[in-house]
Amino acid sequence: MDSTAFLGIFIGYIAFTLLLGWYVSKNRRTGDDFLIGSRQLPFMLTLGTTVATLVGTGSSMGAVGFGYENGWAAALYGVGGATGLILCAWWFAPARDKQFMTMSEELSHYVDEHPVVKNVVACLILVASIGWLGAHILGGAMYLSWITDIDIQSAKVLIALGFTLYILVGGYIAVVWADSLQAIVLFTGFVLLAFFAVHEAGGFSAMLAAQPQENTSFLAHQKIGWLPALSLAIVIGVGVLATPSFRQRIYSAKSVSSARKSFVSAGILYFLFTTIPAIVGMSAFALNPELDNRDFAFPFLASSTLPLLIGLLVLIAGLSATMSSASSDAIAGVATVMRDISVMLTGKVPQEAKTVWYSRLATLLIVGVALLLASLSDDIIGYITKMIATVLSGLFVCGVLGRFWPAFNWQGALASLATASGISLLVVSQDEWMATLGNPIMPSVAGSLLAGYIVTRLTSLVPKSAL
Repeated sequence: MDSTAFLGIFIGYIAFTLLLGWYVSKNRRTGDDFLIGSRQLPFMLTLGTTVATLVGTGSSMGAVGFGYENGWAAALYGVGGATGLILCAWWFAPARDKQFMTMSEELSHYVDEHPVVKNVVACLILVASIGWLGAHILGGAMYLSWITDIDIQSAKVLIALGFTLYILVGGYIAVVWADSLQAIVLFTGFVLLAFFAVHEAGGFSAMLAAQPQENTSFLAHQKIGWLPALSLAIVIGVGVLATPSFRQRIYSAKSVSSARKSFVSAGILYFLFTTIPAIVGMSAFALNPELDNRDFAFPFLASSTLPLLIGLLVLIAGLSATMSSASSDAIAGVATVMRDISVMLTGKVPQEAKTVWYSRLATLLIVGVALLLASLSDDIIGYITKMIATVLSGLFVCGVLGRFWPAFNWQGALASLATASGISLLVVSQDEWMATLGNPIMPSVAGSLLAGYIVTRLTSLVPKSAL
């Protein structure tokens, strides 16, 4: 495939999303418009942006690469993601009626609006948003560099520029419209890629025959083990339940019922999508079992096995997956800076007249930091799972305990957050533990739940005047 032609088409695609962002946001000029879309997103837009946010870098580069190396185990990504979305719908959709703008507002609400919890959670959420953003930039840059032969640093800048421009122009409403367009493109592209990849590999039976035997066992449990398999599904589900951009979709929906219906529908669609990354990854292995990096499996197939026009669509679909998720995490981080970090530092929310300008400045700052972070890893799934366990598992526990346990207090929340990160970092530092568990999510969540419960019980016995 002509790399120059593809780069031109990619730039044209970015220009189209930029124009779309300007058009849909041209009459929306307030700070609330920029950060949350005035809380009037209809069902279809919420569905489109939720699907696009979920089918991101992990599914296009990470899960396909995981399928290349581990066969049917790649389906665990979809199982975890779909389950997380459906649980999020039933557990947290009622947050729509509380008029939250950020997840830190929600979690502090569960512990009597305690300012320390709000500030700590805000900092963690900002780190999480930047962490996710770094993963998307990393995946998209590896992808773009493979296809176009440009150097990896230039590819990172192009990917970041691609989604940053329409955020700067239109804010949240531009993001959700671009996401909805990209959801259509990426679903179409992935289905076409799976069909043609299996055909190129000689059919479904030939594709399976080319795999190591353990990769074709149920969810490849013979290859990765039952415990790491369970751990991978859990870490992806926890990621959905604790990622700020998904909560922002709830806050911006038209109603609780609309948010819930959108999330359940997106979860069902994603569950139907579950096996596609595994099939694509195994097809790539059947055609070329000697790729230097498993994360190149997706662009390898898209650029070398498809008819030209379909190949272009699939390649754009892969980059759409990266940019849709990246833009969602970026705008969630901007909302946190504007609503939480700024209040923590200055004691007040920025003036309404200056909110849009400050939000654009925050966008540039957050994307800039994420660009630096993207240079620290070349393993997308490893990067994502470690980041979720370290940063997000405590947020997940605080959300669940706060939502369903009225006694949960601010001391328990801080204990949950600190314990989750501490256990995760400890597990990551031990190679033997990581080999056994796959990632730190299970001990991190379990320890966080236990710490939150014990500290809440102990501090509830102490008179409030003594605290």
